[in-house]
Amino acid sequence: MANYISKKHLSRRTLLRGAGTALALPLLDAMVPASTAFAQSGAAPKSRFGAIYFPHGATMSRWTPVDSGKNFTFSEILEPLSPFRDQINVITNLGHPLAYGPGGATGNHNRSSASYLSGCKAETGAIPKLGVTVDQVAAQYMGQDTPLPSLELSIENSSLSCGEGLSCAYRNTISWQNELSPLPMQNNPQVVFEQLFGDGATDEQRAARRAQSLSLLDSVTDQLHSLNRSLPAADKVRLESFLTDVREIERRIEQAALKVTDDIAVPDKPTGVPDDIEEHIKLMYDLQVLAWQTEITRISTFLVAQELSGAVYPRSTVRDSFHTLSHHSNSEDNKARFAILNNYHVSLFAYFLDKLNSIPDGDGTLLDNSLILYGSGMSDGNSHNHDPLPLVLAGRAGGTLEGNRHLVFPERSLMSNLLVSMLDKVGVPHENMGDSSEPLTI
Repeated sequence: MANYISKKHLSRRTLLRGAGTALALPLLDAMVPASTAFAQSGAAPKSRFGAIYFPHGATMSRWTPVDSGKNFTFSEILEPLSPFRDQINVITNLGHPLAYGPGGATGNHNRSSASYLSGCKAETGAIPKLGVTVDQVAAQYMGQDTPLPSLELSIENSSLSCGEGLSCAYRNTISWQNELSPLPMQNNPQVVFEQLFGDGATDEQRAARRAQSLSLLDSVTDQLHSLNRSLPAADKVRLESFLTDVREIERRIEQAALKVTDDIAVPDKPTGVPDDIEEHIKLMYDLQVLAWQTEITRISTFLVAQELSGAVYPRSTVRDSFHTLSHHSNSEDNKARFAILNNYHVSLFAYFLDKLNSIPDGDGTLLDNSLILYGSGMSDGNSHNHDPLPLVLAGRAGGTLEGNRHLVFPERSLMSNLLVSMLDKVGVPHENMGDSSEPLTI
């Protein structure tokens, strides 16, 4: 067993090593020496930075709050966020003008997700060319002392044919390391779990562990017992809650894997991907929480669905496909049903916020110490416009961002200016993003 306990305190980078795995632990009081400035001042840990994308815009009349400023009234679509009022900023009247371009609707869709975090124009041609995205700018400053600089997640498989001379990279990812390097997004929870908790073991070792049905926690049981005996009472409760979450995610991934058969009709079905789309989304949110809690990474991006997605969400009560319903033809009935779907996606985002808000982190919670952008690069899916965009900021960014506000900016303000301001809130020095002109006051 590794000697992981020092005489004075537990290292923040403590790892419990098992069969082909390395379990990072959440922040515990035992990791902070009583004599440090951190312990004396109660200073918060470093912020986490997240960006979540949904396609096709929203029914903006049912998204935008009727009043502005503090103590605003949550709209019909955003109502699930009301329990987190003090950690919510609704942002209105921002746009991405470089998402407009030649061609038809398909090009508009592809440019929507491309511009979202970059503020850049998606170039046509065989080689995709865009620009660095805000998450990867943050990763250069916030992600160099964590095992993973950033985490890129999605729900759907990559598109292979995207049309109008635009690379599928513009639709398949929202994260670009530089103008020529789109980062792949992973949609298989089992692969993500192994990415987070693997320790560099070979594929053969990981496959053997799966074949033995050996739980990550089972492989470090002795170390956990030894560690638990040395912890103060509050840390024991915190550790037990964390381990319960890990065990539950393992169980859900294993349940998804049990549905995989050798039936020749479905030979390419990925192991560990839930059949239930809501379960899939929640599982990906849970994995982000674990990644942030253990500081395996502080930065993540999540593509809930791709532009032009035909996904159907049975638990939303709406049976139309996502993209089809966004083409409401200005029918109030269709707009109302699309708003129900928008509200459903917001409720899943609220699930993520609730998880973050339940986990202590320094003197606050993970949500207090996070800055998360939730939104779309399209406004009205029927007209394929790119302003005003539906946008929400969640979290307090370690105390640098006030909440409980609906911030209304002049019409057609640049969303790229918001991206620069977000970097400032998490302490990342950066003067511009894409077509930005000046930071927004947020």
